[in-house]
Amino acid sequence: MSAFDSYWHSLRDQMDRIASLQRPAIEQAAGWIVEGFGRGRFLWTFGTGHSHLLALEMFYRAGGLVRVIPILDEDLMLHRSASRSTAIEREPGRAGKLLDRYRVGADDVLIIASNGGRNAVPIEMALGARERGARVIALTNLAQTRAWPSRHASGRHLADVADLAINNEGVNGDAVMEVSGVGVRVGPTSTVTGAFILNLLAVQVIETALERGVRPEVFMSSNAGGDAHNAARIEAMRPFNPHL
Repeated sequence: MSAFDSYWHSLRDQMDRIASLQRPAIEQAAGWIVEGFGRGRFLWTFGTGHSHLLALEMFYRAGGLVRVIPILDEDLMLHRSASRSTAIEREPGRAGKLLDRYRVGADDVLIIASNGGRNAVPIEMALGARERGARVIALTNLAQTRAWPSRHASGRHLADVADLAINNEGVNGDAVMEVSGVGVRVGPTSTVTGAFILNLLAVQVIETALERGVRPEVFMSSNAGGDAHNAARIEAMRPFNPHL
């Protein structure tokens, strides 16, 4: 089988497992988010390294939820220094300052994306958010979590300290396939499957909201006639979302 086909089949199988096995967790998460929206609260998203891409996936999207606020720290992204960001996400003490800056609180929901779920910052983010009254959802890879020890002082992983864990059904190490002559596995999946999970969650939130009599706030594409539709929603969110 070609590398192209091998990756495609692996990814398709992984997404099928997500749809089958993770649906109850996604539905539960959607219910929590709708409860928060009904009380005027927000869905926060966070990730370090490549997982910060997932923190942005639900934010300001065509067809996506308005009340999503990403928690962003450039030192934990890749564009300043990828290797430094890897070191920083292992250091304790950073998450609390971010939570205070963004004012995460009671009735909020926070999604934390971390494929390995072993580094200090995501784990402290979960613990700190729960102390502030928020519900925490881990988007993680349980196969990798179980294969490696935590780097947090408690010895616990992100999945252990969150209120709910959604498993991306990935393999230990993220990359799913071998190509002869390379020597290491290739074909990472966590960004693709993470985005898939988050958009499954978004559409489930919208459906659940309507079923409960809560009108969901949704963006349109700014490049497909959505400017007027979005303008009022952006203005209403500006006092709460520093990234608009």
